[in-house]
Amino acid sequence: MRNHNDLLNMNERSLEQQAAVRRATFSPGEIKALRPFSIWEISQFMFDVPADTLRKKLADDPTLPQGITEEDGRQRWFSLEEINELRRRAKFRGRKLLPERPRGRAMRVAVSNFKGGVGKTVVTQHLAHAAALDGYRVLCVDFDPQATLTHSMGLTEVKESHTVWGIMCRDLCRESNRIMDSYDDPDDCPYPAADELPEDVQSIGAQRFQEFIQPTCWPTIDIIPSCANAAFVEFASAQYRALHKAWSFFGCGARYLDELPDDQYDIIIFDCPPAIGYQSLNAAFAADILYIPSGPGYWEYDSTTSYLGQLGDAMADISEGFASLAADAGITLPKQFSDIRLLMTRFESNNPLHSAMIDAFKNVFGADVCAHPIEMTRAVEQSGRFQMSVYEQDYRQMTRETWKRARQSFDRAYDEFLHTVLDAWKENGKRKEKAE
Repeated sequence: MRNHNDLLNMNERSLEQQAAVRRATFSPGEIKALRPFSIWEISQFMFDVPADTLRKKLADDPTLPQGITEEDGRQRWFSLEEINELRRRAKFRGRKLLPERPRGRAMRVAVSNFKGGVGKTVVTQHLAHAAALDGYRVLCVDFDPQATLTHSMGLTEVKESHTVWGIMCRDLCRESNRIMDSYDDPDDCPYPAADELPEDVQSIGAQRFQEFIQPTCWPTIDIIPSCANAAFVEFASAQYRALHKAWSFFGCGARYLDELPDDQYDIIIFDCPPAIGYQSLNAAFAADILYIPSGPGYWEYDSTTSYLGQLGDAMADISEGFASLAADAGITLPKQFSDIRLLMTRFESNNPLHSAMIDAFKNVFGADVCAHPIEMTRAVEQSGRFQMSVYEQDYRQMTRETWKRARQSFDRAYDEFLHTVLDAWKENGKRKEKAE
């Protein structure tokens, strides 16, 4: 007979192997580093100017970042910090290179589905990297205890107290005190104050706001990481709800992000677990936009259908059962999304089944389906295998056309994503102006 000890032993052995693989992935060192970018990449994919024009701009103004030139003098390479300085300082025919940024706080996008393997993390990773290369400041939130996004960003050692679990503990402590303070006589409050909660909750909840945010190897991407132990948050959250029945558990993520200064980030992207639980609900209630990736097969379609139904039911139940608690906590119910989009992943244009499935998606969901799917290419395959996005891969390690095709596929998907984000951003600004 076998019990939980066997599971824990198996987990320990697996974690040891996992750590060895990650060390090898980021060799020669354990710290992942971002590669430099060539003038060819910058001119064609970032600045949209001829390479010769960019070279002339650099020659005419030696105060601009000059990058590092190869020994043969054929190519020049720039760090992302240097690229961003060029964005800030250089102009081409009077055109600024800084990206469009409407007024207001960062836009929040939840990448979520019920089924694993549909590309949630790959999509999150690539959208974050594309946005960073576009000049945006990005915060990723890893709600998935598999922590694949966290590892792909180069973080291998994360304490569960620094994950969304810690944010929920912090929120429970803060909300407990707020609810207690709402009573004229604290003795009339039927719920516990923060100092009456378990010691581990108090300890984790005492962390400062910025302690949860970690830098990555991308200078303009930060992350609230996850780890394998964070899977326990689902069990722990149920315990916390039992401790404090007036706690609006689904609003933890939103309240935390509301503390961020409006200008600290431009885009916040959530990588959600393949389940409807406390973490995925927190992501949904914090998000402005819901992005739903799906593979091109029937089972993915079936899973997407189930996900939409179960998430809708869960959010309806919360809207009906927690309306008064939410109002007291400053949460507006029912939850409103600025947009909901479905994105086809692992798409092969020459596969009749895949074409039929995307037609089926469009027939059912109409304009909510993204026009540009993510194509399955060798470079896309490698991005998952080596925890490295297409944007991080060096095109010299494969044929330039293979790399270019993969990048263009993600670029088209990102351009559509950015259009969705900017439209919602502007609408949010208009609504805020009317409210004021």
